[in-house]
Amino acid sequence: MKQIILALAAILATAAAALAHSKAEDTTPAKEATVETVEVIELRFDDPMRVTAISLTGPDGEMEITRETGLDPVTEFRAMPPEDMPGGAYTVDWRGLSSDGHPMQGSFDFTVAD
Repeated sequence: MKQIILALAAILATAAAALAHSKAEDTTPAKEATVETVEVIELRFDDPMRVTAISLTGPDGEMEITRETGLDPVTEFRAMPPEDMPGGAYTVDWRGLSSDGHPMQGSFDFTVAD
């Protein structure tokens, strides 16, 4: 019985720690969206996140983006894409540190209509 209680305590502690990490709640453009143009790339988190790296890959490979948000922890991160983005599929990849110091990463895809 004592072993079961210890196992349950360990599971609950692990689950609570996993829930404490910041996570991306919303993006602009929206994940899997098809858009005519992209004026900004935004990531919104439930807790402050220090985004340490972000990249945009399009139909012709990696594209340069300009960070508007620095390296301070934020709940809303912004970057500016190139003005002229050709039609096609795009992927945003990001890495960061959550408010508890845990390394995090994520990505989302969208399509620019021709």
